[in-house]
Amino acid sequence: MPKMKSNRGAAKRFKTTGTGKIRRSKAFKSHILTKKTAKRKRNLRKSGLVDSTNVRAVRRMLPYA
Repeated sequence: MPKMKSNRGAAKRFKTTGTGKIRRSKAFKSHILTKKTAKRKRNLRKSGLVDSTNVRAVRRMLPYA
């Protein structure tokens, strides 16, 4: 049986934590930043966790993560 391939787009977007949860970066931080408040932009810097409804799909894309 050959090795499974990771979805390369997903591999660049998601990392696993030490406890096995999947970490993601927040959206809406790339452009049109002038109208967003400093507090909102600061909170977008922090990473979030993938919601439980999407974990199965992400794990399927990343078989070795």
